[in-house]
Amino acid sequence: MIEVIHDKCVACGKCLKACAYDAISIVEKVAVIDIDKCVLCGACVQACPFEAILIRKKTTQQVDIADYSGIWVFAEQRDGCIAGVSYELLGKGRELADQQNSELTAVLFGYQSNGLPEELIAYGADQVITIDDPALEHFRDERYSEAMIYLAEKYHPAIILAGATVIGRSFIPRVAVKLNTGLTADCTGLEIDDETGNLMQTRPAFGGNIMATIVTANHRPQMATVRHKVMNPIARDDSRSGTVIQEEYNFELEEDISRFLAFEKEKTNLVNITDANVIVAGGRGIRDAKNFAMIEELAEALDGAVGASRAAVDSDWIAYSHQVGQTGKTVKPSIYIAVGISGAIQHLAGMSSADYIVAINKDPDAPIFKVADLGIVGDLFEVIPKLIKRIKEVRA
Repeated sequence: MIEVIHDKCVACGKCLKACAYDAISIVEKVAVIDIDKCVLCGACVQACPFEAILIRKKTTQQVDIADYSGIWVFAEQRDGCIAGVSYELLGKGRELADQQNSELTAVLFGYQSNGLPEELIAYGADQVITIDDPALEHFRDERYSEAMIYLAEKYHPAIILAGATVIGRSFIPRVAVKLNTGLTADCTGLEIDDETGNLMQTRPAFGGNIMATIVTANHRPQMATVRHKVMNPIARDDSRSGTVIQEEYNFELEEDISRFLAFEKEKTNLVNITDANVIVAGGRGIRDAKNFAMIEELAEALDGAVGASRAAVDSDWIAYSHQVGQTGKTVKPSIYIAVGISGAIQHLAGMSSADYIVAINKDPDAPIFKVADLGIVGDLFEVIPKLIKRIKEVRA
């Protein structure tokens, strides 16, 4: 609530000048606030020299932070294979846990996941909490949510991290709501504040124009999903030892709102861009879907994968699974070749971590050249065929 204290207001008008939303007017020598226009930004409160404007906020119920400890990483797996982002999160989690002198735990859901707990320990986990149940053989967000909520309420972790994947994005928000805590999505940076012990969660905001750092100060656990390829796993060490805790949950007590039918893999021979060491990406400059054959040929010659800008995907030239950028996938290849891509900041957010960037564009002022290690100004329909020919000659 916002209110004006009439006894203190002298109608000086300073609040009018401070309000960017035209929400304040002077009526009968007192300030009046239009609640429909007011966004409670507080600018008028700061501008008033007579303390005549107050914003009253509801108090939040804080938890006892001392009751929560340890860092959890959700170890996503499908068909017995751990997702790459989980190894990256274990690497970052190991760093944060060592900084806090706390325990790093991997949480594993599935059925007959033999050998996976030991693998997670080899990649940095101190312990693995697993629920091995036929109900978890295939991913369903309500089942995964129930299991994670049960474990979190039992063990009280201070931090829960998960990959910003289809699975992570599906069920982690449910968990945050049920645990009455905050969740920062699509993080690209995680650090611990030494003074408060809070997790500093950094993510792109306003279309990638700024980097926002978000803190969950009054609630626990602190939860974040993290993009693939923005953090580094630690080296596997099979000599590491850890604890495996087998937990159980009775899923029969819960009502099913969905059922698993089948999982259809994308029918393509192209390499997954998140795993590729070389990526050739096409953008609006490709002009037509048929011209992606040229991009595919170059990628094949380099044993790489095919990427795309949002403009190309929105034009239905190639499937969304190839989209690189803020609304697509984050990649970190050794070589990234941007063909006909201007370099919008949203696209740069997904590929700027590449070790070496090559840009091919006929516009010498294209923003992509500002981040490129090598820029080729020219017609891509002339450059790419020559490049393909030369690569094939060298590799013959």
